[in-house]
Amino acid sequence: MRDINFLTETNAKPIWHPMAHPAEMRANPPKIIMKGEGVTVTDIDGNSVLDAVGGLWNVNLGYSCDPIKKAIADQLSALPYYSGFRGTSTGPSIELAYELSEWFEPEGMVRTFFTSGGSDSVETALRLARQYWKIRGQGDRTKFLAVKKGYHGTHFGGASVNGNANFRRNYEPLLPGVFHIPAPWTFRNPFDETDPARLAKLCAKALEDEIAFQGGDTIAAFIMEPVLGAGGVIVPHESFMPLVRDICDRHEILLIADEVVTGFGRSGAWSGSRLSGVKPDFMTIAKAITSGYFPLGATLIGARVADAFEADKTSFGSIGHGYTYSGHPVGCAAGLAALAETKRLRLDENAAARGNELATVLEGLKARHAIVGDVRYKGLMAALELVSDRATKKPADKKTMAVVSEAAYEAGVMLRVSGNNIILSPPLIISAADVAKIGEALDAGLSKV
Repeated sequence: MRDINFLTETNAKPIWHPMAHPAEMRANPPKIIMKGEGVTVTDIDGNSVLDAVGGLWNVNLGYSCDPIKKAIADQLSALPYYSGFRGTSTGPSIELAYELSEWFEPEGMVRTFFTSGGSDSVETALRLARQYWKIRGQGDRTKFLAVKKGYHGTHFGGASVNGNANFRRNYEPLLPGVFHIPAPWTFRNPFDETDPARLAKLCAKALEDEIAFQGGDTIAAFIMEPVLGAGGVIVPHESFMPLVRDICDRHEILLIADEVVTGFGRSGAWSGSRLSGVKPDFMTIAKAITSGYFPLGATLIGARVADAFEADKTSFGSIGHGYTYSGHPVGCAAGLAALAETKRLRLDENAAARGNELATVLEGLKARHAIVGDVRYKGLMAALELVSDRATKKPADKKTMAVVSEAAYEAGVMLRVSGNNIILSPPLIISAADVAKIGEALDAGLSKV
């Protein structure tokens, strides 16, 4: 690798960074992360900080998981790649698909379609949902319903069902036939409703109204995150997802649960769907499936959909979709090792316990700092929404967010800023002492402003 001076001088010049303005990155070059160990990362200047971002919601097992590293090395030695297209398969992909069907049996998942990541998984679910209705002889079912503030990746399909203009406007026109309902977000909603249970019913009623307006026989699927992640960690009332499942069933609409963030324990349960007691028709997973050590994702398929495809006698059942790296043997080997460690360490239980501690810390910060308008949390996914005025809920500006983030970094913790939200998604192996450190760094950042 080139020397440190080269990296520093070249930083942000040859790269366009995701979710950032190129000019802003050139003017304010991003931190160069050089090393990771346990739950900390070290930058090019030698500063070691606790990673409260968890990479990007995905490094559940931290940066020192030797079983995953060994599995990758062993598989590279045996078979670094082979295609999973028609006619060939690999041992690790078969084994991981079996493990996933066992892992998500309570959610009713019976088949796996491998992808390279979360955006691919959402795109696959949307395509297969439309294809399912063609197999069923209901080709008019092409529309999708989704939730405002929801996030479903960056492909044209995912961007279309996204519920945030930041990920849509610059790429419009997007996929036609996509419609959104209000998010069950108590801090900001069009009903001015602060009671979570009543808000869940109002949002469910909005879904019913949209189905009636569009015509249920034109809708392929409803897609939702059990807990909205990138939209600001919006935690619906426990009744919301069951209400949605009931409505979808009554109108024969497929339900896609986007579990890219909530899968594998982050919410305090192995999935957000399980937390809600719901069986979706599809689940999209990625991120923690390899703890970020290798790009891999999957679309999981429920029995109703799988049965229709496998019983089909027409050309509609043939899957004309896939990725070069679907079922990559190295990725699948990494996934097998990651799942084994995730189970062994009972990361769902640690996420729930540490999440309760983090919730107490965040509520304390809200009580001490008027700039904190709202705090939201479930397991080890949390957000602080910063405002310049609590009464009007006016969002804090970009400069304020940067001051808080930089002060927290100086205090030893990496945060993620998204709009006027500070989002926390640390590795699921963190300790009570790590939670306390996150709280101290946040307090330092908030005190700075």
